[in-house]
Amino acid sequence: MILITGATGTVGREVVRGIPDGLAVRIMARRPGRVTGAGAAETVRGDFTDPASLAGALRGVRAVFLVTLPGGGDDAGFLRAARSAGVRHVVKLSAAAAGDSGASDLITRWQRRNEELLRASGMEWTLLRPRAFMSNTLSWAGLIRERGVVRALYGRSVNACVDPRDVAGVAVRALTGGGHAGRTYTLTGPEALSAAGQTEQLGELLGRPLLFEELGPVRARAALGARYPAEIVEALLESAERGRAGAKAEAGDTVARLLGRPATTFWQWAGDHLDAFAGQ
Repeated sequence: MILITGATGTVGREVVRGIPDGLAVRIMARRPGRVTGAGAAETVRGDFTDPASLAGALRGVRAVFLVTLPGGGDDAGFLRAARSAGVRHVVKLSAAAAGDSGASDLITRWQRRNEELLRASGMEWTLLRPRAFMSNTLSWAGLIRERGVVRALYGRSVNACVDPRDVAGVAVRALTGGGHAGRTYTLTGPEALSAAGQTEQLGELLGRPLLFEELGPVRARAALGARYPAEIVEALLESAERGRAGAKAEAGDTVARLLGRPATTFWQWAGDHLDAFAGQ
């Protein structure tokens, strides 16, 4: 039995879709009614803060896809429950910044703490450290549809962003195949792109020019503050400064090596999701 957490999220839902037919899959969610596209998978209620629900969700499970509890909590309780249930292997979604000694923002510290807990858990582990998801650009869709405009911080900073489907593909390989225990995989796209470059590609695909407007730190802080708590806003701004200095530019070959095909380009990802940007 494979247990998948975070199945309503960007990567988790793709992991569910990618598990080969014939393997037993269970989805753990705080609100099972929100899970879609589960197919033949069993869906159960489970809450990181409720030990009884964890015990039930983990019963009979041998491998777990773990997405860290949102909001800065740690995975200690979940990992204890998993080990008690006899789980052998945990594949954790982390972040590329966790491997960057120059990164010290709050979100990165949370991820490092949970990586340490997993490594010390006594179970086999695999760490997935993706760069920013290409799907983050979906937050631009409304303004693109309404005004043909993209607004982002530091438009010329480049990031080797990755298709979440590629991250999920690696997760499925780690969950269902051998040779991944004790491995840490930094996952990137095939090239580093800036927000301005992504905007240009979207405009070409849409067949109409898009205007890019760069937000300075003051405007970016105000925009982010409408969506996130203050401590998260500061962490995101700190991360953006690292990107501005080139810390997120390196594109590796790990996705291609593990999946046996080239990593998805932003052009390909955007083409597959063009309806979101071109809606009526």
